[in-house]
Amino acid sequence: MMRGARLALCAGAALLLARPAPLLAQAQNPPQGVLAGVGIDAKLDGPIPRELSFRDESGRTVRLGEYFGRKPVLLSLVYFRCPMLCSYVLSGLVRSLRGMSLTAGREFDILTVSFDPGDTPTLARVNKADRLKDYGRREAESGWHFLTGDPDSIRALTDAVGFRTRVDPESGQFAHAAAIMVLTPEGRVSRYFYGVEYAPRDLRLSLVEASRGRIGSPVDQVLLYCFHYDPATGKYGPAILNILRGAGALTVAALAALMFLLSRRGSRRSREALT
Repeated sequence: MMRGARLALCAGAALLLARPAPLLAQAQNPPQGVLAGVGIDAKLDGPIPRELSFRDESGRTVRLGEYFGRKPVLLSLVYFRCPMLCSYVLSGLVRSLRGMSLTAGREFDILTVSFDPGDTPTLARVNKADRLKDYGRREAESGWHFLTGDPDSIRALTDAVGFRTRVDPESGQFAHAAAIMVLTPEGRVSRYFYGVEYAPRDLRLSLVEASRGRIGSPVDQVLLYCFHYDPATGKYGPAILNILRGAGALTVAALAALMFLLSRRGSRRSREALT
């Protein structure tokens, strides 16, 4: 009976909280009961507390600062004993990762951090093995880290990114939102992606943007010019003004080229007439 209650809680949370966080804030009927106060407050450009200590999947004590400095970082906040929603978040992340040519451990790193103080490095190790198997890229072994921590460190991290959870007193399960975050190499929040499905193109653009062009291709730079990030939806959409500017520049260049060719042709005909 208790297990059924837990699944029902997570199923209800999945239906409600997998939607973008702004939808939660704007709902006419805000969540009640255990879901009250659950959601995400976007803190774009906010700093991650790099001094916080956690334990990795091997049980080693690490500081968050160890994972920053060279590459952008994807952050996923889950808990390893979650019976439903967290699995969807990680499965959706893996599907997006497989759809990108950028590879975890090479162009960027991933931090999957449990917000449940009861989770252990053993659970982290099992979860890491499962996700690496699904991902199927050997470079990720050294670039995807699964961390557990004490209540103070967890609270400091979740507060820094605006990730609000609550524990159901009857089932002991967490009610939480579904999202991943993109962090800059310097450890600042760059982008949020809400829900359990993340478009590979959007995720790639966010990583290129967070790296300030240090990863990706020239095509990515063009795409970043043509698309902009909408914090309300957590997605990239057409940057109409930039597209119009680009189209205008191309039109001017085409007209200039046409006038040059016509001018040369007219000059040639004049010379031929004189001879």
